Amino acid sequence: MKKVAVIGAGQMGSGIGQLFAMHGFTVQLMDVSSVILEKAKNNIKRSLHKLLDGDIQQINDTIQRISYHMTLEELRECDIFIESAFEDFNIKSDILSQLSSLIDQTTYVASNTSACSISELAHHISHPERFIGFHFMNPPVIMQLVEVIRGEYTSDKTFEFFWELAQCIEKKPIASKNSPGFVLNRILIPMINEAAHVLYEGVACAQDIDAAMKLGANHPIGPLALADLIGLDTTLAILKRLHKELNDCKYAPCPLLEEIVAKGHLGRKTGKGFYEYSEKK
Repeated sequence: MKKVAVIGAGQMGSGIGQLFAMHGFTVQLMDVSSVILEKAKNNIKRSLHKLLDGDIQQINDTIQRISYHMTLEELRECDIFIESAFEDFNIKSDILSQLSSLIDQTTYVASNTSACSISELAHHISHPERFIGFHFMNPPVIMQLVEVIRGEYTSDKTFEFFWELAQCIEKKPIASKNSPGFVLNRILIPMINEAAHVLYEGVACAQDIDAAMKLGANHPIGPLALADLIGLDTTLAILKRLHKELNDCKYAPCPLLEEIVAKGHLGRKTGKGFYEYSEKK
């Protein structure tokens, strides 16, 4: 199986598409926005030049493996489908419902969800036994971890397929139960939220909060800078889902985070979040 469809060409989806193309897969990257597709194309090209150190042949070969599409019907010939839309259950479930006509006994489907229930999403797709959570970290081409999340209906064959697929693209898979936030975000997102509270309460400035975690806990990047990289809208969406599903006040979003997102400052992708950036990503 060498033809992969990635639905959603934003920051995560374009990175996932690039990753598979770099490992020899044919990639069909799909989004309903031509603007987002064009941005993805430019970002992938820029990233490849940086990662491959100007190896023009390898860069061009990788670029040739990626095609760009605006309808799901164009993805019909793919073997593997990875949904990587915005972290909203309704958006993801709608995409999976539309994908159902393309799925058969030979194809596999995954969601790159950060927090949505795999079992609940499976209700919206044909052949739910061939559906799984396949959660990449940002940026996908750099970060080593992939969470492989088995839903209620996921077959052993599907789990084994995606476990081996992660290794084929040189990632380190870990297994997670279908629990809110899975492993990483169950731990990481509340930490980011607490860092936002420390800033909101005026305990320290953003730079010192991040320095505390980098120098005191040996984190490579501070929690506020990391939130800007993830996307503050995505961070907020995960927090709200954790708060709703776990019914625990410790997951209630910090008012400062909600305020920043309401202003449209979503982090690196908009040029401003907890920090300001010279250019949008």
